[in-house]
Amino acid sequence: MFAHLVSRLSMSLAGVACIGLTACSSIDGATAKVVGLVTPYKMDIAQGNVVTSEQLALVKPGSTRAQVRDVLGTPLITSVFHGDRWDYVFTLKSQTSQSQVRRVAIIFKGDVVDRTESDPLPTETEFVATLKSTGTKDKAPPLEATESALKKFPRPSRPETQDDAVGGAPVTYPPLEPSGK
Repeated sequence: MFAHLVSRLSMSLAGVACIGLTACSSIDGATAKVVGLVTPYKMDIAQGNVVTSEQLALVKPGSTRAQVRDVLGTPLITSVFHGDRWDYVFTLKSQTSQSQVRRVAIIFKGDVVDRTESDPLPTETEFVATLKSTGTKDKAPPLEATESALKKFPRPSRPETQDDAVGGAPVTYPPLEPSGK
């Protein structure tokens, strides 16, 4: 009798599962429209060194390695086999704009720049314009306050002298270096 009850229970569970599966396959019209509207957020992924045309213009033949590092930063790729070549690579993968890949190579002769090789580089303004999200179309309101709007707020009281700032006691600071005795 117990075996008969178990077999009947398993048959009814199998029937419920079949009904559930057929129900899932029949909901594709409205569900597909809703699922098509919902997209996951994809973060912008920037890797490497951003090098603009203004920065590269500062790197001239005869510049030292230290000067190049000051202007462009630490190179992304340095090779043991090519000690006289620094490579700066930049990639940006974005959901809101086209992916970007740029390469800049600085070739040294000894400790000074011999020549540079690069992809076409944007100006700083052009690069920043590519980062702006297309999702927001509303401009921020101007941050301006009229004199009448400012009169609503009380003016903070300012101390007359530095001594008044600490309740009448003179302001003293500890020495910058320890006294050598």
